Amino acid sequence: MCGIVGYVGPAEAAPILLDGLRRLEYRGYDSAGVALGNNGSLEIRKAVGRIQNLAQLIIDEPVHGNRGICHTRWATHGAVTRENAHPHTDQSGRIVLVHNGVIENYEKLREELEREGHVFQSQTDTEVLAHLIGKYAIQLGEPSADHLVEAVRMALREVHGTYGIAVMHRDVPDLLVGARRGSPLVLGVGKGENFLASDPLALVNHTRDVVYLKDFEIVLLRPDNFQIQSLAGDGRDYEISTVDFDAEEASKGDYPHFMLKEIFEQASTVRDAMRGRLSAEEATAKLGGLNMTPSELREVERIILIGCGTAYHAAMVGEYAMETLASLPTEVEVASEFRYRNMPLDKYTLTFVISQSGETADTLAALRESQRKGHRTLGICNNVASTIARESDGGVYMHAGPEIGVAATKSFTSQVTILTLLSLLMGRIRNLSSFDGLRIIEELEQLPDKVARVLEMNPHLPEVAEKYANSHGMLFMGRQFQYPVAMEAALKLKEISYMFCSGYPSAELKHGVIALVNPDTPSVFIAPDDALFEKNASNIQEVRARKGPVIGVGTEGHGALERITDDVLWVPPAPDYLMPVLTIIPLQLLAYHIAVQRGCDVDKPRNLAKSVTVE
Repeated sequence: MCGIVGYVGPAEAAPILLDGLRRLEYRGYDSAGVALGNNGSLEIRKAVGRIQNLAQLIIDEPVHGNRGICHTRWATHGAVTRENAHPHTDQSGRIVLVHNGVIENYEKLREELEREGHVFQSQTDTEVLAHLIGKYAIQLGEPSADHLVEAVRMALREVHGTYGIAVMHRDVPDLLVGARRGSPLVLGVGKGENFLASDPLALVNHTRDVVYLKDFEIVLLRPDNFQIQSLAGDGRDYEISTVDFDAEEASKGDYPHFMLKEIFEQASTVRDAMRGRLSAEEATAKLGGLNMTPSELREVERIILIGCGTAYHAAMVGEYAMETLASLPTEVEVASEFRYRNMPLDKYTLTFVISQSGETADTLAALRESQRKGHRTLGICNNVASTIARESDGGVYMHAGPEIGVAATKSFTSQVTILTLLSLLMGRIRNLSSFDGLRIIEELEQLPDKVARVLEMNPHLPEVAEKYANSHGMLFMGRQFQYPVAMEAALKLKEISYMFCSGYPSAELKHGVIALVNPDTPSVFIAPDDALFEKNASNIQEVRARKGPVIGVGTEGHGALERITDDVLWVPPAPDYLMPVLTIIPLQLLAYHIAVQRGCDVDKPRNLAKSVTVE
């Protein structure tokens, strides 16, 4: 969730660190800080609010140095204050640390340190870790690189929880120390300089050569070299990877917001999710990354799809697709619930975990819990070097490119597309004829062009958004494949506009939801021209009878929907199992335009983080 950037080399560190932090703003934060080491001195600057506040503070109170660490904090322990912002120092003030994650036993450690005379300046768990490292560094004697690394090791053996950390010592020049367990950390390899970050996006302006650290690894960075060790002190093999996107892909281009850019990328990302994965000759999908033979897939009798937030909603669409196309029992689980349930899973169950970042803490824990019980567990993610990609038994890469807007858009449609490919594959193994398979492939091949059309076919959408922007709340309803779309659309609007929204199956209206209907609360019905349209129309009439405004999302030119709604957003015709990819897009745009009308920070909504790496 938080962002870490570190640098050691010949250049002035502050501009490099600030540039990295700006590239990590999408992760969500409430304060920021930097620490620079320079000729035996250690200077710290911290500010509450946006990175620009920290940048201005550095202009007002300049700092210099050729090595440094910085951080954007998303509050967990302690309020949003300058004192709680990172970096934090140890008791001596000579060791400085930034930290992502949660130290679960920090209260016990803090009490022990306070009995030993330590005085804390913040309420954070991070400061406890800094003091613990400092305590062991003093016990080991005169400052040196070996003593600092050993002090880090000794402290990390005592803590429970998750961490991605970067550490400096005032009196140990040209050295940064990093370590990770459960929170991502990546080493950037430069020429005469090296970098550390919680996300490679922070580094693409300076290097595309990276090493993704694994849990329980420690890295020592100097300008001309680096070493990777285990927590026990053994050397570790490593692989230098090349980041598969550049700085241009991570920029807004001509768009005012990343979210809008990413919405308009969806014709390409849906196409990329299918590229090379459809075989007309075999009338099926080809997903070699699953690492399973057709006979092994044929033995599967049950599928569990696991995700959080948007990935959970994509999984719900996948459940409908798998049961429709493959007649295969499928269940969807919230990752944070799955990890603590004692869910009965027989040996014929196949589990998928879904995460855009591949680092979502609850989803990663669910992956490990499933594997711990002996089940083959596959991943669907957008980061081929992520922890989930590395630890899963196989999976499918989304090829969606960097998604920087906090509100997920293109990742949802990519995940739904991949789950549809998976449903086609399982259907062809189980029950679909080659004719059925070819028909589905033809529809899939037309999908990117239909996405491009839907992006252009509602020019009145900003006016619809303006009409409803000051509503107190909004209800979203759909049936079957459109129920998860209703939930995802409600999530998008509440995330970026702070409007109360909720999604329901349309038929649940009369089971309590109708109590919320009034002239100030619009209802959005996702009602394409399908077998259940008349059922949706009856629900719409129930809302209209109570003077509730209705926005419809329906199949292009469907006059029956237009006659019973106040406003309509159109999509091209498509089969039921592909319609969610289309119907969500005008609702993403509706959420975007309402948030803009309300003056909200679309790309950096309050209290939210792009990648949730703490429980």
